[in-house]
Amino acid sequence: MSGAAGVLSLLAERGESLAVAESLTGGLVAAELTSVPGASRSFRGSVTAYATALKRDLLSVDGALLAAHGAVHPEVAAQMAAGVRALMEAGWGIATTGVAGPDPQDGQPVGTVFVAVAGPGGSRKVARLRLNGDRSVIRRESVRGVLELLAGELSGNGRAQDTEQNGGN
Repeated sequence: MSGAAGVLSLLAERGESLAVAESLTGGLVAAELTSVPGASRSFRGSVTAYATALKRDLLSVDGALLAAHGAVHPEVAAQMAAGVRALMEAGWGIATTGVAGPDPQDGQPVGTVFVAVAGPGGSRKVARLRLNGDRSVIRRESVRGVLELLAGELSGNGRAQDTEQNGGN
């Protein structure tokens, strides 16, 4: 079961909560979650940290990591997820960071996205998505990707991913 309704159902069944940290998706993950009736049972809130300094200052992403690699990096995604989880005192944190276009960023091509989940007991999972399409498709597919990653972790089917996807299903 994936998608916003699926993950919220799994979280509610378990009595657990979720917080979201977003960069390239700019609030789309939170909007998707809050479009589901009853989302407030599990969804605590979100931080849209578009600026690199906010990733460091609000989400506790390591400043040296950001300086060395930029914001589009798997460890940045993992630290964003862990940071928002701690900030909002949630059982689970998820995060998105990447390049929606139109130009490359931090040496990464358009369509490079990292999504991450941080869970109880320090569990962490990061997936790299290689997405094709325009800016809106990349952002929409990033939302789908992070929710699928969380669904996999919640259902115990989590696995490392390195996927290339074409948008516009």
